Amino acid sequence: MRAIVCRTWGGPGELTLEDVPEPVPGEGELKIDVHACSVNFADLLMIGGTYQTRPSLPFVPGLEAAGTISSAPEGSGFQPGDRVVAILWHGGYAEQAVAAPRETFLLPAGVSFEVAAALTSAYVSTALALQRVARLLPSQTLLVLGASGGVGLAAVQLGKALGATVIAVAGTTDKLATVREAGAGHVISHRDEDWKEQVQAAAGPSGVDVCFDPVGGPLFDPALSTLGWGGRYVLVGFAAGQVPQIPAHRLLVKHRAVLGSSLRYFRYREPAALRETMEQLFDWYAQGKVSPRITERLPLSRTSEGLRALEERRAIGKLVVCVRDGGL
Repeated sequence: MRAIVCRTWGGPGELTLEDVPEPVPGEGELKIDVHACSVNFADLLMIGGTYQTRPSLPFVPGLEAAGTISSAPEGSGFQPGDRVVAILWHGGYAEQAVAAPRETFLLPAGVSFEVAAALTSAYVSTALALQRVARLLPSQTLLVLGASGGVGLAAVQLGKALGATVIAVAGTTDKLATVREAGAGHVISHRDEDWKEQVQAAAGPSGVDVCFDPVGGPLFDPALSTLGWGGRYVLVGFAAGQVPQIPAHRLLVKHRAVLGSSLRYFRYREPAALRETMEQLFDWYAQGKVSPRITERLPLSRTSEGLRALEERRAIGKLVVCVRDGGL
C-alpha cells in the first residue's frame, strides 16, 4: 500500500511517499481502507519528535482515518463495509490503517469521509476543552485565539452552538473574513496595537468567561488580562512555538483559572467521553450548527504541502488529504 512515512525527525520535507506493507491488526483491532485524513498541527510536532509521545521510527503520521472497514473481529460491533471514522495514535496518511473499536465511530448518512476526517481530531478535542474542561455555559463570553485555524474555527462554531457570545481573534484580512463567516459575534485582529482593549470592550464590564488558546506565545499574557471574575483560560496547544509562563499572582485577583486540555489524555482517562462527543457533533452537523470549513483537498502525494502550509501559518480552516477516490 502507499503511505507517507517519517524515517527521521524533522519537518514536512523529510516525509516520503512509499510502498509499504499493509498494517496487521492486533488482537481486537479493526482494519480500515482509508479514504480521508485531515492535517493537524500535532502531526508537525510528532514528525519533529517534540510531541508528548514519540513513535518508533519509521512510522506513518496521521491522527484519524475515515473510510470503510476492511476486516473486523467478531464481537467488535463492526462489519466489513461499514463507513467509519477512527481516532488514531498515528497511521492515517496511508491507504490502510488499524484502529481500536472503542475509538471508531459509524458515520451517519450524509457525512462524507472528508467531513468526518475534518470533524474528528479538531472538533472532538475542542468540544472536550470547551464543555468538559472550561464548562462553557450559554450566555457566557468565549474568546478564541488563532480563530482561523482548524481548532480555532471549531471553537467559534462550537461556542456559538453552545449559546455563548464569541469574540474571535485572528491576523490577516482573509482570516478575519473566514472567522466572521463562521459566526463570530466580534472579530478582532491581533495585529492591532489595541486588540486587548477591543476584546475588553466587546466582552463588557463582566469580562471574558472563557479563553480558548491553541497559540500560546505573546498573546497569552494580554488575553489572560481580559478574563473576568471566575474566568477560565484553556490552553490546548502552542502553535506560536513558545510555552507561556503563568503569572500566578494574577490568578488570585479575579478568581481566575488556567487549565490544560488534551485529547490524548481523554483517550486514556475518559474514553466514553469521546463517543458521547462524537455523537453530539454528528447531531450538530445534521442540524447545521457545525460544519468544518475544508479549504483544500490534497492527494496523498501532496501531504507534505499541507503540513508545510500549517507550519508556515498560511492554512485557513481544515486541509484534508484524500487518500483514495482517484487521488485527486
